[in-house]
Amino acid sequence: MAGRGSLPEGSLFLGFDSSTQSLKATVLNNELTIVASEIVNFDSELQHYKTEGGVYRDSTDDGHIFSPTIMWVEALELLLEKLKPKINFSKVVAVSGSGQQHGSVYWKKGSKAVLSSLDSSKSLLLQLKDAFSTMNSPIWMDSSTTKQCREIENAVGGALELAKLTGSRAYERFTGPQIRKIYQTEPNVYEDTERISLVSSFMASILVGSYASIDETDGAGMNLMDINQRTWSKTVLEATAPGLEAKLGNLAPAYSAAGRIAPYFVERFQFDKNCLVIQWSGDNPNSLAGLTLNTPGDLAISLGTSDTVFGITAEAKPSLEGHVFPNPAEPDGYMVMLCYKNGSLTREDVRNQCAEKSWDVFNSYLEKTPPLNGGKLGFYYKDHEILPPLPVGFHRYIVENLDDASSDNLIEREVAEFNPPSEVRAIIEGQMLSMRGHAERFGMPNPPRQIIATGGASSNDSILKSIAQIFGCPVFTVQRPDSASLGAALRAAHGWLCNAEGSFVPISCLYEGNLEKTSLGSKLAVPAGDKEEDRELLKKYTLLMRKRMEIERRLVEKIERA
Repeated sequence: MAGRGSLPEGSLFLGFDSSTQSLKATVLNNELTIVASEIVNFDSELQHYKTEGGVYRDSTDDGHIFSPTIMWVEALELLLEKLKPKINFSKVVAVSGSGQQHGSVYWKKGSKAVLSSLDSSKSLLLQLKDAFSTMNSPIWMDSSTTKQCREIENAVGGALELAKLTGSRAYERFTGPQIRKIYQTEPNVYEDTERISLVSSFMASILVGSYASIDETDGAGMNLMDINQRTWSKTVLEATAPGLEAKLGNLAPAYSAAGRIAPYFVERFQFDKNCLVIQWSGDNPNSLAGLTLNTPGDLAISLGTSDTVFGITAEAKPSLEGHVFPNPAEPDGYMVMLCYKNGSLTREDVRNQCAEKSWDVFNSYLEKTPPLNGGKLGFYYKDHEILPPLPVGFHRYIVENLDDASSDNLIEREVAEFNPPSEVRAIIEGQMLSMRGHAERFGMPNPPRQIIATGGASSNDSILKSIAQIFGCPVFTVQRPDSASLGAALRAAHGWLCNAEGSFVPISCLYEGNLEKTSLGSKLAVPAGDKEEDRELLKKYTLLMRKRMEIERRLVEKIERA
């Protein structure tokens, strides 16, 4: 048996990330160095599904956004084929994965038998294409369940009660409201469903050849789990749909094993029959693990299709905004998170309209406009936003008197548009000011000790500079922006170690004192400014942030009145 914290010589750990737009894989060796990675992009490599950004938008049902379940199955096969020449699958001792949070899959009655008897001479696609009671998986971008959210909140005594119970108030994208909508609008689908999986437990189920449990961390993104007990909440289950508990199965800790890999993968891809499949979890929890975030004063900002801000805490204190999940790498702790739907796609929209569809032009505009943007504040919602809850729309203001340091006399006036360079700075500053305002309101550290940036846009130095100026702290980046699949590979190693030890061991055992030699280390991208002018700038950003939060509150009130 390996000594504490050591992994077997020559072993490999495979981490997947089943995200909105792609399926990625990262492979770590026993020294936690990346030895291979691969990706399948849904739009370009599986064109026959005709998705845009990996999703379908329903023109007849406002806010209804979903993906074809079977596309994820085909992507898994294709990714393994692409990885085959790069690594020896027989050396993989554990596999884990990350799934886009909240998305759900509906296995129809009889599918458990199909899963457990997969024939390795045939494709997964062929064998699983009829395994679902609906071919569509609602995903995190969906905002069509407002009615169901209110019904669930009312049934448990209000939004704050639901947050205290489950870690979050009801959100349209959360799985509970999505399940309730299916139960109400497609009762035959609900009736014909034998098991409901999250994207994470769905992919794990294919790998083990039977229904894998939902893990406690991703399970917290459903509005169905008691955040303190880490069991399904009977109260909320009853408020959601009848007979639901039987369709959900049991919950499991994120570090536990879902089972050994199915014979299908042993025969078709030559995996070792003892290869462990560690519970998959959500993408944000996996990023938390991959960024080795374990100090309460640190924040991570993930800049992807959605933007998220997350940190860790010892106790759960849910509120009306943001989310509390169990920490996937620390069984007694929690992670706190804020989520924004308008992330990279909205930045790209502004780039396409104002910067000649070029990131180089976008960055040059960002560099040549001064910080604070002459008081120009923009709110850009290409999609119905989660935080704040605002519909599609664009709002622009110019804030006067910003040079005067007291916030009492900041006056804003609404304008129709900014010039292109100001528009570029306004979207970046607007997104970061919103993150800072909501993070402080949620009780996250202010200023943070440091921020670790990840996700696609974290390779953009101009954006990182804005983050450092607005939050007033140093910004670090990791070697690779795909922290979710890296975190999944690290969690595969961690789960293997816990299994070998016969009990939980801290994930830091794997890399303590050795982080720099692994692929997990981070490097300083932008230091915190320590000159007088930096401190002055931070004060002005603080005023602008408060002004933004005030305007935002008025916009929300206006929508609620309407």
